[in-house]
Amino acid sequence: MTSVQDPARRMFAADGASQGLGIELHETGAGAAHLSMVVTASMVNGHGLAHGGYIFLLADTAFACACNSHGPITVGAGATVDFVAPAYEGDTLVARASEVGRFGRSGIYDVTVTRDDQVVAEFRGRSRGIKGVEKNA
Repeated sequence: MTSVQDPARRMFAADGASQGLGIELHETGAGAAHLSMVVTASMVNGHGLAHGGYIFLLADTAFACACNSHGPITVGAGATVDFVAPAYEGDTLVARASEVGRFGRSGIYDVTVTRDDQVVAEFRGRSRGIKGVEKNA
């Protein structure tokens, strides 16, 4: 559902970095997000593969949308990524984020990045809510 009241959509609408790369937000929900990005020529490294930094950025954006879906401003405290298959120019990468759990102001989120049905990367992010700060409605 699209709503200006959706805190993840509000945050994404103001995310110039992700928008500038053509990342699209398809769905958000409580602790979840679904985004996609097409790998462009400027995202390919010297080996002709999608640069890992762009794959990480897509996963990180999905993580940000998922952990901010609850409302309070939440930031990344850390993340790891495992690249398991290459991606290439022209590929559409899909990132699906899901909440593993929240513990007070902290949370853990997993993001799987795929190309078609093949896993390209697995990302795990740790979030932290900023105490006393709420998103503007």
